[in-house]
Amino acid sequence: MADRLYIFDTTLRDGEQVPGCQLNTIEKIQVAKALEQLGVDVIEAGFPISSPGDFNSVIEISKAMTWPTICALTRAVEKDIDCAAEALQYAKHKRIHTGIGTSESHIKYKFNSTREEIIERAVRAVKYAKRYVEDVEFYAEDAGRTDNEYLAQVIDAVTKAGATVCNIPDTTGFRLPGEYEEKIKYLYEHVDAFAAGKSILSTHCHNDLGMATANTVAGVLGGARQVEVTINGIGERAGNTSLEEIAMIFKTHPDLGIDTNINTQRIWPTSRMVSTLMNMPVQPNKAVVGKNAFAHSSGIHQDGVLKNTSTYEIMDPKDVGIEENAIVLTARSGRAALKHRLGILGIEMTKEQLDKTYEKFLLMADKKKQLGDEELLVLAGVTSQSGENLVQLDTLQVTSGKGVTPIAAMRLKVANEIFEAAATGNGPVDASIKALKQIIHRNMELKELTIQAVTKGSDDLCKVHIQVEHEGIVYYGFGSNTDIVTASVEAYIDCINKFKVAKV
Repeated sequence: MADRLYIFDTTLRDGEQVPGCQLNTIEKIQVAKALEQLGVDVIEAGFPISSPGDFNSVIEISKAMTWPTICALTRAVEKDIDCAAEALQYAKHKRIHTGIGTSESHIKYKFNSTREEIIERAVRAVKYAKRYVEDVEFYAEDAGRTDNEYLAQVIDAVTKAGATVCNIPDTTGFRLPGEYEEKIKYLYEHVDAFAAGKSILSTHCHNDLGMATANTVAGVLGGARQVEVTINGIGERAGNTSLEEIAMIFKTHPDLGIDTNINTQRIWPTSRMVSTLMNMPVQPNKAVVGKNAFAHSSGIHQDGVLKNTSTYEIMDPKDVGIEENAIVLTARSGRAALKHRLGILGIEMTKEQLDKTYEKFLLMADKKKQLGDEELLVLAGVTSQSGENLVQLDTLQVTSGKGVTPIAAMRLKVANEIFEAAATGNGPVDASIKALKQIIHRNMELKELTIQAVTKGSDDLCKVHIQVEHEGIVYYGFGSNTDIVTASVEAYIDCINKFKVAKV
């Protein structure tokens, strides 16, 4: 039977300490609800004594949550603990997280104290917190650089005082995975409360040397049964252990015998929410949730994945909430990838047609980093889904700018006959559509026009979606071009070509 691993999320406390990532109370509640849906066991909602805003956020999150344990951080100071207890008054399941630094550096320079006094302060804080709540977690700050023998003395003392969870932070991200695992094992073997099931060990690893996730896994293998993590690995300095990485490591390695309560299909939307609210983009190559995590651009990789996803993917994208992997078309892509993507777009080609299209594809791919669906449609010669077009745009010239009345001059080919018109408007698109209507004498009403950039960059394609009502029927049109006005006109013409009958 697999062991249960408890997920303690500190996105709203440690994660929010990132400069520029502060959230208001409403946003924190939004994140907390997402964490609850994700299946997080413990939500560290804040550090109540630090500010009135943090205090209020812990109160409101406590009211909003149903089943997760709500945790509030404190120092080993009675005033901090009083404040945390008050902030947690509405929580259905509450925990006070108190602690003190235990490394020689902290004892000497931060507290100007002694080892004996630190133990006394730690025990006093735990006992004081137990007056308010049964569930008390103790953290030994900078435990990573605390010698194991003294650390065991501290942890033994606080577990006897009633600590139900003991957090062993690698606060500076310094320890190597093997060292951290040995530290956890040492504590498990030298503190009776863990073997007796009266308390559990928790990891809290920072990523200063890029080892947060490795150290956390090592800690779990050493006996820890709670991990302290954040969404997207955000946190002070280089960040914390990523929730999504830990969840998927144990999901993809069932042989380790560790289960979590995480609904992994909620990982992707939760990651996007946190990234958006905190205005902190996820790096493209970020494990599990980066936009390239399930993307393949190498022709060799693409060919393998198209034959069987297991050749290069150890996770199903759907398991983390992503619909499918991405076959990214670049100059390194092969014919198989191009054929596959064109097939998805509904375009079937003979070998000869594919070869010609692939040659054009490589020429364009050498100029652009990545090609999207709209560019592929252009390469494949697809302009409309309605067969041969009755109306086609021949030329379009637009004049506009500050202090200039926009004017559009247009030539349309209608049933192989050329027609010309010019018009002014409130903007270049409006002027162009008015010129179009002078040629196409139909009762047409523009219902909606949406412009969207396909990719970033001033030279990339934009796509335009238009809805036009004609004789009580709404028609949908699509256009793509590097010029927004041209794309808009082509989208309008696409609608017209779908009318039952077109006439001048």
